[in-house]
Amino acid sequence: MALPRPIPHDLAELIAARLRVIGDPNRIRILDQLRDGELSVADLTARLGTSQQNTSKHLGVLLQAGIVSRRKDGTSARYSVADPGVFELCEQVCGGLQAQLAELTALVDGVSTRR
Repeated sequence: MALPRPIPHDLAELIAARLRVIGDPNRIRILDQLRDGELSVADLTARLGTSQQNTSKHLGVLLQAGIVSRRKDGTSARYSVADPGVFELCEQVCGGLQAQLAELTALVDGVSTRR
């Protein structure tokens, strides 16, 4: 889908809100754990070394934004990624970071070889 140009103010606000939701390192780590399938809060807490309260808080934000979904399993809940497009965004960001790192490395290497 192509974005309208210029981007309308309301759409810009929605995009920024979505980016803020996934713009937290703990939420990115949660999404990474959910990449291979659904997990409970207890599973995520153990894997990430975070508190149950912290993990639940971040899952709530992701759930409200529609990025993850929740399925009841007896007395607990299991979470999974509802919007796999979030991984494409992360991969694009990582690609940009790799390009920046390569440029920086080349720059530093160029400075050190001239000395």
